[in-house]
Amino acid sequence: MTSQTFPQGAAAAAPARALTRGDYKTLGLSALGGTLEFYDFVVFVFFANVIGSLFFPAEMPDWLRQLQTLGIFAAGYLARPLGGILIAHFGDILGRKKMFTLSIFLMAVPTLVIGMLPTYASIGIAAPLLLLLMRVLQGAAIGGEMPGAWVFVAEHAPARHYGFAIGALTSGITGGIFLGSIIGVWLNSSYSATEIRDWAWRIPFILGGAFGLVSVYLRRFLHETPVFQELQARKEAGRELPIKTILREHRAACVLVALMTWVLSTAIVVVVLFTPAYLQKVFHIDPASAMKANALATVTLTLGCVFWGWLSDRLGTRVVMVLGWLGMSATAYVFYLGLPGTDASLLWSYALVGFFVGSISLLPVVGVRAFPAPVRFTGLSFAYNMAYAVFGGLTPMLVSVWQQTDVMAPAHYVAAMGILGAVLGFWPLASTGWQPKPTSGR
Repeated sequence: MTSQTFPQGAAAAAPARALTRGDYKTLGLSALGGTLEFYDFVVFVFFANVIGSLFFPAEMPDWLRQLQTLGIFAAGYLARPLGGILIAHFGDILGRKKMFTLSIFLMAVPTLVIGMLPTYASIGIAAPLLLLLMRVLQGAAIGGEMPGAWVFVAEHAPARHYGFAIGALTSGITGGIFLGSIIGVWLNSSYSATEIRDWAWRIPFILGGAFGLVSVYLRRFLHETPVFQELQARKEAGRELPIKTILREHRAACVLVALMTWVLSTAIVVVVLFTPAYLQKVFHIDPASAMKANALATVTLTLGCVFWGWLSDRLGTRVVMVLGWLGMSATAYVFYLGLPGTDASLLWSYALVGFFVGSISLLPVVGVRAFPAPVRFTGLSFAYNMAYAVFGGLTPMLVSVWQQTDVMAPAHYVAAMGILGAVLGFWPLASTGWQPKPTSGR
């Protein structure tokens, strides 16, 4: 079943070829850009307390300042669907490469600007408003980057390395979280709290913006995907608004991608982002131990993305969805039921569940091929970003409320999503991908 291993289009012409030097260049530049772009998006949260103290009035209550700062952070998530749909729309009409480059440019510039923004003490209410505008632009950019990167790499990859290529790219994107945490640790180790508040907090944003602009330049050396070139040759690109086609003909694919996004967002938000604070608050694990374990889990998550993508090339998508996501359910209980444990048990159990969380790379493996090439970028971006805006925003609140009555709430929620992911593996569309209707049909 050839459609199980690669998206329809020109890539099917050489299903058995090996990865070439050009493939590795494409994969490397794409993953590097994704790492830097995701770093730019998440580094804000590592310095939220400092930013809140600088961009809001000093007389404002701490809780209100923190709430407004997190509100500005959340605005980036709310902007994802609109930005993702617009970038994907033009990606299906004008080309993958142009929008792939635009998305990282739209991330790099606002990040650089944040690093140079005047604070509330200098320009008053304009400071938080400008900060909000920059976060909205960042959100729009990340909404287009992830689906764009997945489509770009998938349409370049040879068939038998399709899963590996997408998994490697996804590992680069998740590596942005790790890079942000490392920069945070370095900054807090190298500068005093006063120095960070006075000026050093700007360093991560200026570095992120500068490296992002370098990545924009490097992406100039990438080539348009053979699939889109084939569409242009057949004049199939842009014949109808892609979103119109998606809503009329590909609703099932949208539902599949949205449900898989629910699994992905739960795994990332709960296991990676929510758990360090949970360890400290519920089990009184010291911050250093919690962050060390979280960093290790992020590393195994990054490795897991590559492994599960590679394994899907060997065993098929259905088998790997069942293995990966049931494994996530089981190891979530191993991790959370074993808390607080010892330092050693915390490290290995968090690393273990992190590795199985790496099966999130199966979402783009399935999602890219769930749509036909002419509307692939729009379909994946629409379903993924709309679902992430809903589930990514609601999950922390749901788990926080549930946790008040059951401290094992994170384990139950992650396990339930793992079971959902495994069940989705039996949906034929997940393993076969989109198939054209027989010409003898209606």
